[in-house]
Amino acid sequence: MRGFRERAEVADVEAMLLRRVAALAGETVETIGASGRILCERISSPVAVPAFDRSAMDGYALRGEETFGAEAYSPLRLRVIGESLPGRAFAGTVGAGETVRIMTGAPMPSGADAVLMAEDATVDGDHLDIAAPVPPKKNVSACGEDVRAGDVLLEAGRRLRPQDLGVLLSTGIAQVLVHRRPRVDILVTGNELLPAGAAPQGHRIVDANSPILQALVDRDGGEVVRRDIVADDLDTLRAAIRGCAGDAILVSGGSSVGKEDFVPQVVGELGELAVHGIAMRPSSPAGVGFIGGRPLFLLPGNPVSCLCAYDFFAGPSIRALGGRARDWPYRSIVLPLSRKIASESGRVDYARVRVVDGRVEPLMISGASILSSTTRADGFVIVPRDSEGFSADDQVTVHLYG
Repeated sequence: MRGFRERAEVADVEAMLLRRVAALAGETVETIGASGRILCERISSPVAVPAFDRSAMDGYALRGEETFGAEAYSPLRLRVIGESLPGRAFAGTVGAGETVRIMTGAPMPSGADAVLMAEDATVDGDHLDIAAPVPPKKNVSACGEDVRAGDVLLEAGRRLRPQDLGVLLSTGIAQVLVHRRPRVDILVTGNELLPAGAAPQGHRIVDANSPILQALVDRDGGEVVRRDIVADDLDTLRAAIRGCAGDAILVSGGSSVGKEDFVPQVVGELGELAVHGIAMRPSSPAGVGFIGGRPLFLLPGNPVSCLCAYDFFAGPSIRALGGRARDWPYRSIVLPLSRKIASESGRVDYARVRVVDGRVEPLMISGASILSSTTRADGFVIVPRDSEGFSADDQVTVHLYG
């Protein structure tokens, strides 16, 4: 057993990951199932929407200019010669003194350029009396009013929302090129671990980290392809890591300098141990390696440390692999502290906090094994490396969990 002689700076680790972890190649998927995926390319519309002039109201299609001069005491009478329905256009032409009954969304008949609202019409058999003029283009949705052919619909890097799919499909775009979802392996190490869902037994504890990590990977657009508990045995761990086939590997536990902390050794044997030990609290035993070009994240076994190291290093990298922004995925607010947060210059601190009556109440910085502190917390405050903390009443940025 030995301690860390030196620890990497958080900013240096983040910069290294920015250089070495890039978005995965794209894949073509059906637009109808692409919600939440990240576009690889700009998309322009191949067609206009609508592709024809259509009615914006239920009413009567007519020649607007012909209605000029119509008044209540001198109404204009038109002859109703047919109807236009959505998907079933009127086949003829509206001539002088004529009108066509029309429904919302139906194609405008040839010869007509305005629509009189149904409630403004007086119908007498096959005739229509108009007591006020209807200017040309009134109540008409013009061709291309929604989207013009050639318009840019969405830019590369866009996270597709349900309404985006509707716009794409309305223009006939049935497939889109999106970044492939990163496939992630999750290994948790420890002879003391029982599977998630089991009951604690004696000196054995239940695995809480892998379910947390799976939920975080899902949030960040990844796909967990493996989730295993691995014994604290050098050969077993080596075989488990060698068998990982994902685009990124998360290993929780075994990352420190104890007797059974084999992960750094195995990563160095199978690839490159780029970072081991980081100037932060909690999560100082965290690290980063690369195996066959794929990032592997050494996440401490203590649950809060695991969560913290994921948020700082693994999460941004998984989002980047999937074409997403690396930024914190948490909403943030700025509020005053109710009491001080003490820290030490030279390290980054991750302080769990509550928001009470518009003020920020610190819970703890230490206590990396106290997972319940994250459920009691509303979020966390980051204390930068060059700070000795914050004083009471200082304005701080709270990253909210929910």
